[in-house]
Amino acid sequence: MPHFTATSPSARSASAGRRRLLALATAAAVALGALGLAAVPATADAAQRSGPADTVQTSLNALVRTGDFPGALAAVRGRDGRTRDYTAGVGNLATGAKVPVNGRVRIGSNTKTFVAVVVLQLADEGRIDLDAPVEKYLPGLVRGNGNDGREITTRQMLQHTAGLANYTQYLPPFSETRHTYFEPRQLLDMGLAHKPVFAPGKSWQYSNTGYVLLGLLVQKVTGRPISEEVTNRIIKPLGLRDTYWPGVGEQTIRGAHPHGYSAKDPDGRSGENDVDVTEMDPSWGWAAGQLVGTPRDVNRFMGALLGGRLLKPALLEQMKQTVEAPGFPDGWSYGLGLMKIKLSCGGQAWGHGGDIDGYETRNGVTEDGRTATIAVTALPAAEAGADQVNAALDAALCAQK
Repeated sequence: MPHFTATSPSARSASAGRRRLLALATAAAVALGALGLAAVPATADAAQRSGPADTVQTSLNALVRTGDFPGALAAVRGRDGRTRDYTAGVGNLATGAKVPVNGRVRIGSNTKTFVAVVVLQLADEGRIDLDAPVEKYLPGLVRGNGNDGREITTRQMLQHTAGLANYTQYLPPFSETRHTYFEPRQLLDMGLAHKPVFAPGKSWQYSNTGYVLLGLLVQKVTGRPISEEVTNRIIKPLGLRDTYWPGVGEQTIRGAHPHGYSAKDPDGRSGENDVDVTEMDPSWGWAAGQLVGTPRDVNRFMGALLGGRLLKPALLEQMKQTVEAPGFPDGWSYGLGLMKIKLSCGGQAWGHGGDIDGYETRNGVTEDGRTATIAVTALPAAEAGADQVNAALDAALCAQK
C-alpha cells in the first residue's frame, strides 16, 4: 500500500533516498458546529480510562513501541463536540522532552486539499473553468516529452488523472538537498522532463507535479502568491492560528513542536541512529506539501470544508466525486484534492493526509461528525508501519461510533 506523502503519495522513493509527499486519505464531513470547545488532554498515563480515550491512547502507545516512531500525537473530536488531545513517546530524542500537546508538525500533502479549495473557490468566482485546458491560463508552459497543456484540464490535475510524471521521484537524495531552496518552476520542470505516464484522463496516478502546476495557475489568475491565497481564503477565516505556509528560506518550525526524524540505519528502524530532520527547507513540496499545522487545526479545516463553510454545495459535491485510485486499499478513492476511505466499523470518511521527511499525518471526518488527526514523528520505513498509522486513525474514528 502506498504511503500518503508527497509522491506515492508524498514521500520520496527509497531508491532515491528521499520520501515523496503523498496525500493520505482520510475523512471530513458535516459541520462541526462550535469548534472552540474545551479539550481534555490525554497522555500515556491516562490510558487506563475506559472507552474511546483508552482505544486512542493504546493505539498511539503501540505506534511508539514498534520503534518506527519516536513520538505520536493526536486530536480526536467526538459527536458531542468535545475534543481530546493525546501524546505518546518522546518529542526530542536528544533532550528527552515530551511530545507537546497539539504540537505543530509538517502536514505534507494535506496542503493539496487547501490548494484544491482555493482552485474551486476561483472556479465559483468564474475565474477558472475546471474543464478548460491548462493552456488557457498558462500558455506554452506545459510542453515537451509528450506533455501538452492543451490536453490537460484543471480538474484532471486536481484528481491526479492528468498523467504528469511525479517530480518527487526524480529529486536528489534528501541528504544532498535538505537545505536547498527550490523554485516552483524547477519542480515543474523536473516532472515535465519525463514523458507522461498515461494520456490525460485515461488512468490515475498520484502526481505532485499537477499540484505545483495548480499553484502556478492560481498565481497567474489572481496575481498573488499561492501561500497568500491559502492564508487569506482559508487559514485566517477559519482561525487556524497554528497553521502557516513557511516563508522563503524558512527551515525551522515555529512554536511548540515535536522533532521529526529519519532513520539512517539499513533497517529503517528508529533508535540511536535516528537523524533529526526537523530543520529543513520544505520548498521542494510547495503547493504539493509545504504547510505546517497541528492536529486540532487539521480537524477544524476538514470539518469546515465538509460542513460547507468553504465551498458552495455544488462545488463540494464535485470535490467528492471520486475515481478509483489504484494502489490504495480497497474502498479508497480520490476526488478533487479529497479522498474517500472505507472504515472498518462501516461507513466512510473524507479527507487527506500527508508524509514529508520527519512527519506523517492521517486525518478523517465521518458523516456524523467524528473527527481525528494523528501524526507521528518519522516516516514509516515499511508498509507495515504505514498500515499501523492508518489503523490508528481507523481506531480513533470507530471507537466513537
